[in-house]
Amino acid sequence: MKKSIRTFGRIALVGVTATTILASTAWAEEEKPTADLSASFLSKYVWRGYELSKDSLVIQPSMTVGYKGFSMNLWGNLDTDNDLTETNEFNETDVTLSYAGSCSFADYSVGYIYYALDDADDTQEVYASASLKTLLTPTLTVYRDYDFAPGWYITADISHSFPVSDDLSLDLGAKIGYLDVDDESTKSYRDDPTDAYSEFHDAVISASMAFPLGQYFSITPEIYYSFPLTSDAEDDIEDSNPYSNDSDYIYGGVTLSMSF
Repeated sequence: MKKSIRTFGRIALVGVTATTILASTAWAEEEKPTADLSASFLSKYVWRGYELSKDSLVIQPSMTVGYKGFSMNLWGNLDTDNDLTETNEFNETDVTLSYAGSCSFADYSVGYIYYALDDADDTQEVYASASLKTLLTPTLTVYRDYDFAPGWYITADISHSFPVSDDLSLDLGAKIGYLDVDDESTKSYRDDPTDAYSEFHDAVISASMAFPLGQYFSITPEIYYSFPLTSDAEDDIEDSNPYSNDSDYIYGGVTLSMSF
């Protein structure tokens, strides 16, 4: 993987709030710690429009613990057959500390992420996100890398769930991203290497359906389509791809989850 890609890190954004357990009396309620474990098995690792694996199953385990809005998430990426090194390797581990809350019209979260990368320098980011409690749940998230690759990445997304049965729903989502780096040494344009990259960059369309397996488990098939938003973004994604000259990708897989 090219160092210029990996230094941005991968945002693994997980906001988990503490669940409320109602006691037998109407006035008594108690917040309990929560824990979520999952493992995604995907055909490709794509991040912010960049292809970070090729012709290889990637396994992405995740663990989140939360209490009263505070949470910690540990996420990793295992490339089972790296196309460049022809080996399997656990090449990324991300740690996220966050706080999530809610008001009458919106949900919000803030957090810090540390990215430990095998093929690039580690880096750090902070982020803030807000989602309106209305149709399509419009969400704005701002990420700031203040360490190895200073810059901003801003996403706007919408999502909606279509009920299929009492226990099932089809979840659809769409997201666009804007990438703005501080200087050209981090990322520049193909036609002007002296100009720092600032562009509507990528978009992702997604579909998934979670199948509950008892009280604590679920299995979720999912599919994604990632593509550049502008010709300059297409040039950048193609130039940064160590595997091919592609800039748009269809990929997917399944996620196994346990929550308690």
